[in-house]
Amino acid sequence: MRAASLTSEAVPADLLTIRALAPDWFRWAISRPCQSQFVTVAGCRIHYLVWARELARPGERGLLFIHGGGAHSYWWSYIAPYFTRDFCVAAIDLSGMGDSGWRAHYTSELRAEEIRAVIAAAQLGERPFVIGHSFGGFMTMKVASQYGDTLGGAVIVDSPIRSPEEEARHPLTRPPMRNKRVYETFDAALARFRLMPEQPCDNPFIVEFIGRHSLKRAEDGWVWKFDSEAMGSRRFGEPVREYLQAVGCRAALIFGEKSALVSRKTAAYMSTLMGPRAPIVEVPEARHHVMLDQPLAFVAALRMLLDSWMRIEAVEVSGCIANNILTADQK
Repeated sequence: MRAASLTSEAVPADLLTIRALAPDWFRWAISRPCQSQFVTVAGCRIHYLVWARELARPGERGLLFIHGGGAHSYWWSYIAPYFTRDFCVAAIDLSGMGDSGWRAHYTSELRAEEIRAVIAAAQLGERPFVIGHSFGGFMTMKVASQYGDTLGGAVIVDSPIRSPEEEARHPLTRPPMRNKRVYETFDAALARFRLMPEQPCDNPFIVEFIGRHSLKRAEDGWVWKFDSEAMGSRRFGEPVREYLQAVGCRAALIFGEKSALVSRKTAAYMSTLMGPRAPIVEVPEARHHVMLDQPLAFVAALRMLLDSWMRIEAVEVSGCIANNILTADQK
């Protein structure tokens, strides 16, 4: 494992407190208690956050949120509490990002194992649902293609898979993900925080909150939490099209109407890979960072998808029971 030049000293609470005006719903969400935990996967410590279900009961279902490239679990801190009425909820820091350890080499196979390990460690129950944004959506495709029979469903959030023809006409270039600069002060670093790809956001309190949780103390100042090698060339060499086609559970796509990465044309192509039963949800006025741009609309869309899937499951289970009873009566 590569050594990170970071100290283990916690960021002081006053530096994590947002200064921007924020609505009550957001203040409520980030005030909800959650636990910070670690699990070791292939020699690397993987960090995750857990929000307990409001009324715990045996056999409860779980959700796992997966962040995008260079991001971290706190991107979901103001979203996760809106699901604790019905689920135990967790959010992972993939290796090389957030508060997780760094590796000498990063692969989607290892990250799939990280996801599975957190599902088990966080006790998310049988057939949990996995929700991944951007790069996290690709990792969601990966784990759902290999272990879909163990999942209740996979929700992909603005992760672009374009047709071969579109890629040939307009090839994507890898955005710079550098993390070598050390800032003398926390405020100097925070002032440089940007969304990638860059975009405006009408909710500055969310951007500030995420930025404050994106920094860690180094020996001589402050640096971003991610390892610049964690988003290497393999990101663009992954057969993500094959992963999506091979997803072995229910799947859905949520994308932003104004996304720079997922257009309606891209969403239509992804729909052909996912099949006609996979919902495609376009969130109005949202850009690539859907849950930052339209957080409550995102919550509503995800609630609808999960409720629909769980209702279908209940019908399928009752149908199987009825068929088994009928078969037994015929014997």
